[in-house]
Amino acid sequence: MLEKIIEILKSIRSDVDFEKEESLIDGGILDSFDIVGVVAELCEEFDITITADQLEPENFNSAKAILKLVEEILDEE
Repeated sequence: MLEKIIEILKSIRSDVDFEKEESLIDGGILDSFDIVGVVAELCEEFDITITADQLEPENFNSAKAILKLVEEILDEE
């Protein structure tokens, strides 16, 4: 699942090492438009809904943080 998330991230920003980067939001690597694209791709790929209250920077600062968010959503459904 992590590999698919990294693939989605690379489709948005191919110039970033998503396996190592841990401050995608705090470091300004991804902007709000990037996040909209990532969220749309995640929802489609994993058949989930990401709510507004889940759009916290800490949920999108790294591929691993995104994986954790996706796993939490899948566990709830």
